[in-house]
Amino acid sequence: MSARRHVAQWALVTPALAWTLLFFVLPFVAMVAVSLTAHDDGGFTLDNYSSFFLNPAYWQAMVNSLQVTAIVTLASVLLAYPFAWVLAEQVPERFQRLALMLAVLPFWTSYVVRSYSWLLVLAENGVVNRALTGLGLLAAPTQLANTRFATVVGFVHFFVMLLTLTIFANLKQLSPSYRKAAADLGAGPVRTFVHVVLPLTLPGIMVGVFLTFVLAIGDYITPQILGGNNELLMPQLIMMQIGRRGDFPLASALSIILMAVVTIGYLACARWLKIERA
Repeated sequence: MSARRHVAQWALVTPALAWTLLFFVLPFVAMVAVSLTAHDDGGFTLDNYSSFFLNPAYWQAMVNSLQVTAIVTLASVLLAYPFAWVLAEQVPERFQRLALMLAVLPFWTSYVVRSYSWLLVLAENGVVNRALTGLGLLAAPTQLANTRFATVVGFVHFFVMLLTLTIFANLKQLSPSYRKAAADLGAGPVRTFVHVVLPLTLPGIMVGVFLTFVLAIGDYITPQILGGNNELLMPQLIMMQIGRRGDFPLASALSIILMAVVTIGYLACARWLKIERA
């Protein structure tokens, strides 16, 4: 009987293992193998990795990516938490599903369409510049599109919705008895939020932060459309090696380095969550 159960368990697990092996493990192994070959003759080399550490432009691309990702993550958290709080605490329960559906409407629009829409809004003759000049805040239109600011705005527009969902779910799971206990002990609304609500909802925040970090640091479309190639980020640097130079070994090495940075971020978040739960 145990043998049959063992076979049945493997029969259930095998499709998932085969899928993971075929579409994740094997491509990653192939990419590692390609990254260790020379672009010219295909021989074994570590130059693709050393070139990243020796080339200041490559280092700067990584720094730019980390800076943009940090700004986007911080801005998204600061905007998403109050929004999620209003949805969870102020909106009546019967209207919360409708409010959430309206909140995630940006997800229903094509990612490329959203980016080009922001490009039009932030253009020199776009809505923002016209409003600022019309109000007399600017004497002439300023450069908003094709800048880091435009890239950050495009990212934040998307990731605020993602963080709102994770924080909202955490707030809904929070028992009202915690607030009542804090009030019984003499804590006001501010102290209750700082010492009770915020710490208990930090896991939801950290999950959203990690998802934002992973998706933002590896995104190519938004910086390409809104940044206008005025600032080189890691995804753009990788695509340049493929599109302009056909240097697949270097592109593979840069991709693996970027994956290593993401892995470090994941381990840091996982360790933090483990410590908090302990």
